[in-house]
Amino acid sequence: MNGDAAAALGADIRALLRGADRAALSTVMREGTEYAPAGAPYGSLVLAAWGHDAAPLLLLSDLADHTKNLQQDPRCSLMVDAVAGLEDPLTGARVTLVGEIAQSDDPTLAARFLARHPSAELYAGFGDFNLYHMTIQSAHLVAGFGRIHWLAGEAVRSKASADLLAQEAEVVAHMNEDHSDAVGLYANRLLGLPGVGWRLTGIDPEGADLHRQGARGRLSFKKPVSTAEEARVELVRLVKQARATAR
Repeated sequence: MNGDAAAALGADIRALLRGADRAALSTVMREGTEYAPAGAPYGSLVLAAWGHDAAPLLLLSDLADHTKNLQQDPRCSLMVDAVAGLEDPLTGARVTLVGEIAQSDDPTLAARFLARHPSAELYAGFGDFNLYHMTIQSAHLVAGFGRIHWLAGEAVRSKASADLLAQEAEVVAHMNEDHSDAVGLYANRLLGLPGVGWRLTGIDPEGADLHRQGARGRLSFKKPVSTAEEARVELVRLVKQARATAR
């Protein structure tokens, strides 16, 4: 596979990931459990968020079996799909990420997770909950019948920006507090999502995430941004586009 093809597939995978808020986590069963042999695969449902580089972020309890497994063996896989509402789910896209997970104490990553999952604030401060960051080593994309590809992890990761990450919370708060009408236009006119009360939950180099009462939307930028000012310019461009779109 040439570099351009890998880059295009990596972008498809990132779009799939950033549109998801949950995933199936598979870990390696630890030793000493009564009902499952050591080394057996163990799957569980987890809430997921994504770093600016598209790396998975998970908030896990130390009491959960998957966390206990990871503490013995950090190897895991994470599957995300976009098959909801399809008559034949096997025609939809899904991706399995393979890699290793490690605990993270990065407050900016924790803030990204909680912005995407505000209900997690109820337990995020408990002593047994910790944020985990997954390093993607490879990815297996199934984008419908006959479109099946393995990619190296570096093809999936996007270039993160320290400037944008540092100012993300401020930009998001400014948009929600001072430009809520623009956020509504993004959702209603550009994404075709109904209702009022949409809010931004995050901005990354490739776009912005929106949320309303359990519904989510993904607003893609025309080109990647690396600074808060570049993100502002792109958000202004998109609201002008939304206002020009017929109701």
